[in-house]
Amino acid sequence: MSETKLQTTFLDNFYHWEATQADNVFLKQPQNDDWIEYSWGEVGNQVRRIATALKALDLPKQSNIGIVSKNCAHWIINDLAIMMAGHVSVPFYPTLTNEKLNEVLVQSECKVVFVGKLDEWEEMSQGVPDEIICISYPQYSNQAPIEGMIKWADLLEQHQPLTQNHVPEAEDLATIIYTSGTTGSPKGVMFTYERLGYGKTMSRDIFLLNNTANRHFSYLPLCHIAERNVVESGALEGGGCIYFSESLQTFSKNLQQAQPTHFIAVPRIWTKFRLGVLSKIPQKKLDLLLKIPIVNNIIRNKIKTSLGLGKAKVILTGAAPMPSSLIDWFAKLGLTIQEVYGMTENLGACTYMPKDNIKKNSVGKPYPSAVIKIDPESGEVLMQAPWLMNGYYKHPEQTAETIKDGWLHTGDMGELDEEGYLKITGRVKDTFKTAKGEFVVPAPLEYAFAMNNHVEQVCILGRGLAQPIALVVLSEIGQAADKESIRSGLQTNMEQLNAKALKHEYINSIIIVKEAWTVENAFMTPTLKIKRNVIEQVYEEQLHVWYDHPDSIVWES
Repeated sequence: MSETKLQTTFLDNFYHWEATQADNVFLKQPQNDDWIEYSWGEVGNQVRRIATALKALDLPKQSNIGIVSKNCAHWIINDLAIMMAGHVSVPFYPTLTNEKLNEVLVQSECKVVFVGKLDEWEEMSQGVPDEIICISYPQYSNQAPIEGMIKWADLLEQHQPLTQNHVPEAEDLATIIYTSGTTGSPKGVMFTYERLGYGKTMSRDIFLLNNTANRHFSYLPLCHIAERNVVESGALEGGGCIYFSESLQTFSKNLQQAQPTHFIAVPRIWTKFRLGVLSKIPQKKLDLLLKIPIVNNIIRNKIKTSLGLGKAKVILTGAAPMPSSLIDWFAKLGLTIQEVYGMTENLGACTYMPKDNIKKNSVGKPYPSAVIKIDPESGEVLMQAPWLMNGYYKHPEQTAETIKDGWLHTGDMGELDEEGYLKITGRVKDTFKTAKGEFVVPAPLEYAFAMNNHVEQVCILGRGLAQPIALVVLSEIGQAADKESIRSGLQTNMEQLNAKALKHEYINSIIIVKEAWTVENAFMTPTLKIKRNVIEQVYEEQLHVWYDHPDSIVWES
């Protein structure tokens, strides 16, 4: 495995842009109908004052300091200030319950926690141990003020900017990133400055980061590896600007205003984009318009601009499998989506799809300096790279189970083709055994529903059943459609799937469930991946009843 030279840390990049383009805008925060702009110089002033305030607390060197907030300008300022003060940044998901917040705060041994843009702080605050120092961000619009803790504004007023540039050692711990807990309790993944630097440098040329005119759009949780690596790291590497989304309600408007050059979305978002387009232009009409010369370019540009992607030059998808049919659909609009594959443990950087050589049913080729192989017995994807995690915080046993002989065991099953492209065939833990003793990998089967406009979410289950069944959540288009058209479309999906599937994979029936799967009702992770184990537990008692139903398409009663 070849080594990649460590170029810079997050702080090195920040010091450079702070000094060379102090007046350029770094962060743009929407506030009602306005955008509040923070230049590199203004960000530097606040970062340095907060760093001075943290040093005044006289904490032990490399103390763990938490961040719990939705994405906003102060999140980035906060992250840099923690590093500049010589401490370790530990961000948490802003949707945690008080019990889960308590679990990760205690497990991570945080001395201080910054509290920012949140919806349910009153409830969450019950999970904060009494000994932890709490510091609140300035109030954001439509957010109740957070009382009873140290205020960010007071710290800015009370402390002078730190004058020296803290330069961490390569082996110093920079951050602990908690996994989203798809299958259990979150784990704290440790990264030193050296390993973050490897990952950041490796991505620079691949994703066209060397441009101060780049615009990034931040809306996926910044505490997650994808947003941290693509948006925060990308902007710091290239000196670009980060735009934020104010809320779920203003997401579309904010994205249209930002028109980012770089954009990443999980498959669920791409599905919603597609359904949103088709709610205004039916597929048959769209197909017709795209066949007409001159008109086709007008339509493509109009759709791309309305989505907020009119200026996008790097468009990524990751975090969950993306059906090739969905990538093809956007390609017809002139949007080339590059799939990236990774996980927290490898900085989200395992493979990427080369923009000039897209290959269907694949997640691309290994990044430079990364090596991938397939376990011959289990089919599991194993990976080596200079930017692998340093381990799980306070969990050496789990670290040893995940990294063996220098190889990261990803938990995903895959295949490598003759050109080195990786195909993910399923998740080891998602694979289930039917009552007939046959193993089923659900993800490839779920792709059959990707282009059904009536379907927004799908999950195939079958543990203990003779044949698998599919649970689906209807889209807004589906909710407005008549039952017969829904039934007909799903029946066609099932017939097409079963015609290609192995006999033990045949779908017995399709169940239309009443409740959508969301982060709020705990059916999805904060990164919008379905929690298969939760869905299986919730519907466990009904699965056999549905399986024995005489109809092949069943509505949950």
